[in-house]
Amino acid sequence: MTSLKGSQRKYLRGLAHKLNPSALVGQKGVTSSLTNEINTALDAAELIKIKFTDHKEKELKTALVEEIASVTQSHVAGMIGHVAILFRQHPDPEKRKIKLP
Repeated sequence: MTSLKGSQRKYLRGLAHKLNPSALVGQKGVTSSLTNEINTALDAAELIKIKFTDHKEKELKTALVEEIASVTQSHVAGMIGHVAILFRQHPDPEKRKIKLP
């Protein structure tokens, strides 16, 4: 899958509105256990939220989200405050829960 279009990111942000964060990014930043947790959540739900608890600077959060997205091979659907929304489509078309417009 290539990068998401603006309309697709908006659609995914709308779907993620009711979700609770699946992972918390703390002082240690991106660790192998965090990426394993995010990968497991993405495999189960395709669309997740991650919350930053200790990082307040926007540039640092953006860099961490980009690093997480590249490690987990997911797409950043949006970032609102201290919460980022990640999306990764299930590889099996029959198990996909979210149909992108």
